[in-house]
Amino acid sequence: MKIITTNKKAHFENEIVDTVEAGIMLTGAEVKSIRAKGISINESYAVIHQGEVNLINCHIAPYSHAYAKDDSSRRTRKLLLHRSEINKLIGKLSKKGLTLLPLKVYLNERGYVKIELGLAKHKQAHDKRESIKERDLKREASRETKVKIR
Repeated sequence: MKIITTNKKAHFENEIVDTVEAGIMLTGAEVKSIRAKGISINESYAVIHQGEVNLINCHIAPYSHAYAKDDSSRRTRKLLLHRSEINKLIGKLSKKGLTLLPLKVYLNERGYVKIELGLAKHKQAHDKRESIKERDLKREASRETKVKIR
């Protein structure tokens, strides 16, 4: 598995309740652009519309050597999930305050582009402060262990 990009902001601003893996419907030039790390999922999200899961506001840079020069870098892309997975997501999203966010984009063992979606609940300001404190404590503890070893 080769990770192309991750959405670090999603983990900081949201509490991830559940994750699911999905495929993305892409053109050939988009796949080549993703392999060259020309994708950004920081401001994107997924919605369920008419029984289909769609990825909105995901930016895939145009591939420089592509024959067709059309600017569809932020088009809505269909995500490939089984019907049972979509029904489970619909049930979970019906709860108030949950959003479907992309967490990372990667290539699986067979070379297919996959996206990991997370059911996210937005953190309050005090929860963010707690996560910052935990991160600082981990950083200080790792510094102390490095100093003791030397």
